[in-house]
Amino acid sequence: MRYNFNEIEAKWQKYWAENQTFKAENNSDKPKYYVLDMFPYPSGAGLHVGHPLGYIASDIYARYKRHQGFNVLHPQGYDSFGLPAEQYAIQTGQHPAITTAENIKTYRRQLDQIGFSFDWSREVRTSDPKYYKWTQWVFIQLFNSWFNNDSGKAEDISELIKVFETEGNFNVKAVCDDDVEVFTAEDWNSFTSEEQQKILLQYRLTYLAETEVNWCPALGTVLANDEIVNGVSERGGHPVIRKKMTQWSMRISAYAERLLQGLDTIDWTDSLKESQRNWIGKSVGASVTFNVNNHEAFIDVFTTRPDTIFGVSFMTLAPEHDLVSKITTTEQKSEVEAYIEATAKRSERDRMADVKTITGAFTGAYAEHPFTKEPIPIWIGDYVLAGYGTGAVMSVPCGDQRDYDFAKHFDIPIPNIFDGVDISEEAFADKEKTIIANSDFLNGLNYKKATKRAIYELEQIGQGEGKTNYRLRDAVFSRQRYWGEPFPVYYVNGLPQMIDTEHLPIELPEVEKYLPTETGEPPLGNATVWAWDRLKAEVVSNNLIDNENVFPLELNTMPGWAGSSQYFNRYMDPNNEDAIFSKEAIDYWQQVDLYIGGSEHATGHLLYSRFWQKFMFDKGYVNHDEYAKKLINQGMILGTSAFVYRVEGENKFLSMGLIGDLEVQPIHADVSFINSSDELDIEAFKKWRPEFMDAEFVLEEGVYKVGRDVEKMSKSKYNVVNPDNICERYGADSLRLYEMFLGPLEQYKPWNTAGITGVHGFLKKLWKLYFDDNGVKVTNVDPTKDSLKTLHKTIKKVQEDIENFSFNTSVSTFMIAVNELTSQKCTSNEILEPLLILISPYAPHISEELWSQLGNSESISTAPFPEFDESHLVESTKNYPISFNGKMRFTMELPLNLSKEDIEKAVLDNEKTQEQLAGRVPKKVIVVPGKIVNIVG
Repeated sequence: MRYNFNEIEAKWQKYWAENQTFKAENNSDKPKYYVLDMFPYPSGAGLHVGHPLGYIASDIYARYKRHQGFNVLHPQGYDSFGLPAEQYAIQTGQHPAITTAENIKTYRRQLDQIGFSFDWSREVRTSDPKYYKWTQWVFIQLFNSWFNNDSGKAEDISELIKVFETEGNFNVKAVCDDDVEVFTAEDWNSFTSEEQQKILLQYRLTYLAETEVNWCPALGTVLANDEIVNGVSERGGHPVIRKKMTQWSMRISAYAERLLQGLDTIDWTDSLKESQRNWIGKSVGASVTFNVNNHEAFIDVFTTRPDTIFGVSFMTLAPEHDLVSKITTTEQKSEVEAYIEATAKRSERDRMADVKTITGAFTGAYAEHPFTKEPIPIWIGDYVLAGYGTGAVMSVPCGDQRDYDFAKHFDIPIPNIFDGVDISEEAFADKEKTIIANSDFLNGLNYKKATKRAIYELEQIGQGEGKTNYRLRDAVFSRQRYWGEPFPVYYVNGLPQMIDTEHLPIELPEVEKYLPTETGEPPLGNATVWAWDRLKAEVVSNNLIDNENVFPLELNTMPGWAGSSQYFNRYMDPNNEDAIFSKEAIDYWQQVDLYIGGSEHATGHLLYSRFWQKFMFDKGYVNHDEYAKKLINQGMILGTSAFVYRVEGENKFLSMGLIGDLEVQPIHADVSFINSSDELDIEAFKKWRPEFMDAEFVLEEGVYKVGRDVEKMSKSKYNVVNPDNICERYGADSLRLYEMFLGPLEQYKPWNTAGITGVHGFLKKLWKLYFDDNGVKVTNVDPTKDSLKTLHKTIKKVQEDIENFSFNTSVSTFMIAVNELTSQKCTSNEILEPLLILISPYAPHISEELWSQLGNSESISTAPFPEFDESHLVESTKNYPISFNGKMRFTMELPLNLSKEDIEKAVLDNEKTQEQLAGRVPKKVIVVPGKIVNIVG
C-alpha cells in the first residue's frame, strides 16, 4: 500500500468527528487533566502556519495525557467580538455577525484539517448571546459588590449598606474613590435614594467615572493601550488623542496586592510574571499634601523618597490634572492650553518611552512646602501621567534624573540635599549610600532613618502619611462600538440600574449603520428596536418602556477582554442555561492544568482574567483564586519576507545586486511571486500592484532578484504561508511534525517550506516500516534485543521530552528510532505497535491508520502509553578488544558478569588467540573487566 496521506487524514478526521473521540465527561473515574489554548479571533485572513504552533504543542500534550489514562478536557472556541469585523461592516454594510460566522467556518475547517483533538461539543463564541449572557451576569455581580480591606476580598454591596445604616462610613475600610466624604448613620438614613446611589457608586467594583481615555476619532471609539502602536491605532493607523469621557471602569486596583502575591503560587514563565509585577508596580513610600498658594486647593503626591522632601524645588502635574485649569494664571493660560492640546495627541506609551524630549509649561501658580513654607513653582509636563498615582509629583532634581533634566532645561534651581555628593553633572539616585544634608531635622540621617522620620513629621502636621502605592490603574470597561457585549444597564435620573438577571441576555439590536450617531452617541444609538426575548417590556429607540416609565439604555458596549475573562470556566459546562457553570462541573475540573498562549497578553487578558477569577472566588462561584496552574508562552514562527527596491523619486526598480550606494525604497512583495532562487515574477507583481504596471525593472543576469528578511509572519508583510497548501501538498502530520521540529517551543523560529520535505520523508519511511509491496509486513515474531533497546530508549526519551515540552527533540528521536528499526529489519508487532502510540500525539493520522491496519478496532488515542523498561537498556555483554602486545587483533563478545579469571580463560581458549600465539606461552595476560584484554607475549 502507498502512503496516501490526503485520503488517510480525511478518513480519520471524519472518524473523530462522527465518534466524538475527544469528548470529555464532567464525571469520570479517571483523573482529570485540563489543557487550554488561548482561543483565536476569527479574522477574514484565516490561519497562517504561524498560528497553529501553540495548538500543536497543546494537542500533543492532551493526547499524551489521554494515553496516560486521564480524562482530558481540551476545548476550543472563538473570541469573536472585535474591531476588525466592525470596521468591515462600516466599509461594506454587512452585519458583523455574518462576517464572523463565515470566518469561523474557515477557521473550523482549517483547525479540523490539522487534526486537533478538540472537544468541539464545548465550543464557545463570545459573540453568541448564550455565551455573553454570562458576561453580562458577571458584570452585574461586580456592580453589586465592593472590596472590604478588612476581610481582603469582595463582598455583597448589601453588607456595605447595612454598615452605612448602622455606623455610617467612618470605620469602613474599603477600596473606593478618593473623594468619598465621611457621613454618619443618621446622615445615610436621611439621604435620598439618589444620593445613596451616588455614594454606592464610589464603592462598587464596577462604576462610572470620568476617565482619561485613548480616543480615536476616525474609529469613533476608545482604544486600549495595546491597541495603539507608535501613537496611532493598530487597526488602520489612525491618530489617537487623550480625552476625558464618562466610562464604566473595573476596580481592578482593589486586587493589586493579591494579583502580585498570586504570582508566587502559579507555574507561569518568569518573564511573564515579571511583566505583571512591573505593570502592578508596587512601591512603598508616603503620601504628601502640598497646599496651593492663593487657592482653596491642595496637591497630593505619592513618593518613594520622603527622605528627599527638602530637595523639592518644583512640582509637576500631568497636563490632564483637574487642578491645571483652576490654578493657571492669566499670563500663562495660552501657553498651558497649547501645551495640553499638543500632549493630547501623544499616547501614554509614547510619553513614558520618550526620555529624551523635554517639554513642559509653567502654570504661574505656586505650592507651599509643608515644612519650610517656601513657595514651590507648579509646572505641567507630559512625563507625568494623570492615571498613574495622583497625576502629580514633587520634583527633586538632585535625586531624580528626569527631574534633573527638566530643571536644567527650564533653569529651575537644583538644591543639593546629599552630604558629600557632587550633582553638577547628574542626579544622585543611590538611596543606599544617601546621607541627608541641608534638610533641617533630617540632617545626618541615612535613607531608612530619614524616610521614617519624614513620614512621622508629616503625620504630626497632618500633611502626609506612610503609604503603599500601586501603578496598576482601574481598567476602562466601555467601548463606543457596535460589535461587543451590550451592558445590562439602564438609567434613572442619570444613575445606572441593572436589568434583572432573569431578562438576560440583553442582545445586540439591529442597526442600519455602524458609525456613531450624528449627535455623537455610540453606534447603538442608531438602533430603533432592541429585541429581548425574555423581557416583559418594550424597548424602542434606545429606551426601556416598563410600566409606562421610559428609561434610557447604556449605549456603550464591553471591551474585547470581557469575553475572554471567564471562558476557561465556561468551557467546563458550556451548555448550561441556568448558571454560568454548575457546582459539580467546577468542583470536578477545578483549574486549568496547562495553558498555552502568547506572551503579548501578559498585561491584558492574562491580568484581567486573573482579576475576574479572584472576584469569582471571593463570591464563592469558583474554588481557586488562580485559574491556570501552569502557563507556557509559545514563541513565534517568523516569515521570510521579500522586497523589491524602487529608486527614490522614480518609477524604477533595481534588482538586489544592483543597488550599491543608491537611495532606494524597499517595498514588500508577495512571497508567492518569488521562486526558490529569489527571482521575482515581474508580470505577476505588476498585476498585483497596478500602480507599478508601467514601472521599469532593471535586471541582473536576466532576472530580478528580490531582497530577503526574516520578520513576523503577517498578512500586511505578504509573507504568510497558508496551512491549506502545506496540508494538501505534504499532509497535516508533516505540518505538525515540522512546526515542532523547527526548534524549542518558546523560541522564535523562521519558516522555510523547503525544510518540510525532511519530516515528510520520515513519514514515508515510517510507513515502509509497516508496509511493503505485499501489504502489512508486521508479524508476531519475537523482537530482537536490539529492537527492544531501540524501542525503550525511545519511550524514555519521548516521555521526558513531552513532560519537559521539548517537542523538537522528540521528532529527532523518532527519526533515529525508525532508521534503527529499518536497519534491524524489525517486523515485530511487540515493537511496532508501541512505537505508533509514541508517535501518535505528534502525527495522529498516520498513527491511527497504521494502528487500524494492525488489527485494532479502537482509536489509538485510547491505547495506554508504553511503559519504559530499563532492563532493555542495560548491556549484558561486552565486545572486548583483544590485543597482543598493545595491538588489537580481533574482538570477542563475552558476558559482562564474568570474573577476571573466567575472561582470561575464555580468551586463551579462543582459536584466534591460539593462532596469534602459535604455540608460545604468554608472559602476562592483562584483563580489565568491561574494558580490555591485552596478552603480553
